[in-house]
Amino acid sequence: MIISDKQHEANRQNAQHSTGPKTPEGKAASRFNALTWSLRARSLIIPADDPEEYQRLWDDLNAEWQPQTGTERHFLEQMAISKWLLVRTANSETRILRACLALGLELELLDRVDGQRTRLERAFTAGMHELERLQQKRQARPPSEPIQTTQTGHAAPAPPAPQPDYVMSAQQDTRQDGQQAHPVFCVPASPDTR
Repeated sequence: MIISDKQHEANRQNAQHSTGPKTPEGKAASRFNALTWSLRARSLIIPADDPEEYQRLWDDLNAEWQPQTGTERHFLEQMAISKWLLVRTANSETRILRACLALGLELELLDRVDGQRTRLERAFTAGMHELERLQQKRQARPPSEPIQTTQTGHAAPAPPAPQPDYVMSAQQDTRQDGQQAHPVFCVPASPDTR
């Protein structure tokens, strides 16, 4: 479809007015406009949340499961995030019920919340099962693996360790009380590139 020069100029002028917020206050106000809150959301802690409450949840799970490897910590983090979002989901359900919406809309929203709850419960359970499996495998491993030798009787050189595809966090912060901080508090927030 071809548009006239007049329409093209009007579009160009309108685009100059919709370039988004310019001031720090405007950027802060619009920061969560497109917020998603699934397991891979950009921001786990939103303005209505208490970061200390999330840290307590992490501390409780960390004390209970005591992960020893990065992979074990990954599944513990999956469990913590799922549990955190389950609480938020329950709060959403309460807000829907208190809003006194039309029955059709209320049922539709409650159905969405129920679907989200089901996915989060599955994610928590899957993380827990994987963490249990990894810990059982680690505990069943003998303390020292026998060294393989070559035909000449010398110890074979160990193969180089494979490099990970990516590193979620190279930083491991420790809080004042000596506990390891949850990864969400260790890594500086990435700048918003929108």
